[in-house]
Amino acid sequence: MRLLPVITLSMAAVLVTGCGAIEEVTGAAQQTQQCIEAAGIVTETVSKITSLAGDPAEVEKALNEGAKKLTTLADDAANTSLKEAADGVAAKLDGYNVQDANDAVDALQKIATDSVAWVETLTKACS
Repeated sequence: MRLLPVITLSMAAVLVTGCGAIEEVTGAAQQTQQCIEAAGIVTETVSKITSLAGDPAEVEKALNEGAKKLTTLADDAANTSLKEAADGVAAKLDGYNVQDANDAVDALQKIATDSVAWVETLTKACS
């Protein structure tokens, strides 16, 4: 009869350890998903503004939407490095002020080169 409490305690320890491992795997999966989403937001934003190049107001709107999505992702990020990287990229997207066609062209040219570095920054934050 004394063996029953020992077995029960041992099983409880295994269950607690197993739950911790499951939480760790779940956290890693969530972080990976957030990293993929962050890079996807940048890629989607670049694609969107490229297709809207002739409409400065829509370019500005797409930049703001991309920044907002990254800020939301940063707020929910499980990884501090990803949070900081996503906030940084969001601030850059939000920093553009597209008022006319010239501003739109300038923004598109700058973003075309900078977006590669942004995706790299977000990816490195996840490793």
